[in-house]
Amino acid sequence: MRARKPRSIKRLMKIYFMRHGQTNYNVRGLCNDDPRSPVHLTALGEQQAEAAAERLKNARLDRIVVSELPRTRETAAIINRHHGVPVVARPAINDIRSGFNDRPVAEYMAAIAHDPLRARINGGESLLDHKARVLGFLDWLRTQPDRAVLVIAHEETLRVIAARFRGLTDDAMRALAFANGEIIEFDL
Repeated sequence: MRARKPRSIKRLMKIYFMRHGQTNYNVRGLCNDDPRSPVHLTALGEQQAEAAAERLKNARLDRIVVSELPRTRETAAIINRHHGVPVVARPAINDIRSGFNDRPVAEYMAAIAHDPLRARINGGESLLDHKARVLGFLDWLRTQPDRAVLVIAHEETLRVIAARFRGLTDDAMRALAFANGEIIEFDL
């Protein structure tokens, strides 16, 4: 009888995905996809980050991954008071490049209404372009040695991630909504 080769055991990575705390642009209903724009957490946004920090206080975290936009770093700084782990930025999870930076979200939504998945306006990217970028991030994340990661990003980014893990269609993805400070978790 031949001895069996040991099977390699795939380890799971626990991933917490979170939308950043409320910002001054959320309050004003403005688009922001430029890291140089003065978009920061409001007092309520800081409270939302504090509440998330309390929820995650006892969670194991090896690393926090944020987008390049300051609101995600500000949220991470509050949460990381309990963990002291490395915080790294990945441009792949930046908010969708709408082509409407500093302009009303309502104008952006009206501009893409004719083809919400494929429309590219003012040099921006389509929702499907954004989806491909975010899925590339998930491919990168799979190669990382971490066992538990917090990813702080944007609502559109969380839509892509949740749809991927829940097996939703692109149209169903568009209907998902995430509050500022909301946390969802999956195993990768």
